[in-house]
Amino acid sequence: MKFLVARDLVRLGWPVLIAQIAVMLYSFVDTVMAGRYGTTDLAAVGIGASVYITVFVTVMGVLLALSPVAAQHFGAGRYAAIGEDVRQSVWLSVLLSVAVVAILQNPAPLLDLTRAPPEVLGKTRAYLHTICWGAPALLLFRVFASFSTAVSQPRVVMILNLLGLALKVPLNLVFMWGTYGIPPMGAAGCAMATSVCAWVTCLLGWGYCRYDESYRRYEVFSRWSWPRWSSIRQILAVGVPIGATFLVDVTAFTFMTLFIARLGPLYSAAHQVAANFAALLFQIPLSLGTAATVLVGQAIGAREFARARATGIQALLIGMTVAVVFSLSLMIGRYGVAALYTRDAGVQSIAAALLGFVAVYHLADALQAVAVNVLRGYKRTVVPMLIYSAALWGLGLGGGYVLGLTAWVDLSWLHLATPLGARGFWAAAVGSLACAGVLVAAYFLWVSTRRPPDS
Repeated sequence: MKFLVARDLVRLGWPVLIAQIAVMLYSFVDTVMAGRYGTTDLAAVGIGASVYITVFVTVMGVLLALSPVAAQHFGAGRYAAIGEDVRQSVWLSVLLSVAVVAILQNPAPLLDLTRAPPEVLGKTRAYLHTICWGAPALLLFRVFASFSTAVSQPRVVMILNLLGLALKVPLNLVFMWGTYGIPPMGAAGCAMATSVCAWVTCLLGWGYCRYDESYRRYEVFSRWSWPRWSSIRQILAVGVPIGATFLVDVTAFTFMTLFIARLGPLYSAAHQVAANFAALLFQIPLSLGTAATVLVGQAIGAREFARARATGIQALLIGMTVAVVFSLSLMIGRYGVAALYTRDAGVQSIAAALLGFVAVYHLADALQAVAVNVLRGYKRTVVPMLIYSAALWGLGLGGGYVLGLTAWVDLSWLHLATPLGARGFWAAAVGSLACAGVLVAAYFLWVSTRRPPDS
């Protein structure tokens, strides 16, 4: 069984990985191209992306509930029920889009925390005011992606995300530097390119769902459904804790970015490099965890609880093995990675030091990413939310503020002078994520020994 489980994880996980890396490369492309455009635009992209991701990923997390819900229906052979849940998730995505646009059009409360220079704040506002119009398409596409992955059809999502990435670079060139009569937009040009790509992939995805034979048995387009609040409440019961977990995770990173912005554009740009590469590495355990969510959910729907537990354990073992390899590689090659992002020698030096923390951070990130996604296959989302809240907001963000911006803790016995600046924030992030990962993994091992209720 162990071999079969590992094979299924790889079979489902590799298209998810490529799809997610394609999406993450949007940010990589923006970071590299903004770095070539100017340090101010790079800082604006870093701050703007952090604010955007905080808002978008939180609401996207709510929609991720469709994946375990549909996977359990799939395992039980309830195909028509999947179509109805997809339709209700589309309605939910429309409502959430309204909130996202409203928040990104009025970002002042978050931007005020950065104390960034006026020229950086101006470019950041332009970035957010532009990218918000792509959010509805991204959320609708997330429903399609969660649905497709849950029914073991992740390759179409992979192909569409690769298509979007292929469009991203030329669109960035057009909108950032200006051509074909379009004025140069700088940082806001990155946002415009992302929005255009989002609408293209969204329309193509749902068009494929409408006409492809492999989706027909789910009856997504067989009839019209108005919002059914009883169905939406069931999705929200699983999704809201997922969204809250994402909120805790991302805001810990966002406020870390905003506080580091107080140290100046040089540190803000270096942190953006480290954060972007950490997020890129994160896609590996996240893809494995996403595959585990689906396979665990399908096993539970089929009432095969031993297979569900074996899938979770195998996912954890594979995830940690791969994480060790990548962490060691980054520790050795961190200076080369920093040079890939920017030509500025000052930014390179600081970024290389922070990437050393990222190498350790990735080990904890891999553990928690796989474990929390396995639990989502069981529809267990509340306890992980509580664990993340205490660890990431308390130990991570609070500890980072103390170590990074104050001299409250005496570290002279380690030959370190406080405040530690950006290094302090990353050190606290490593400790907090390790704590969360161990607790969430332990919770999975306990949950998997108990028989889930009928779904």
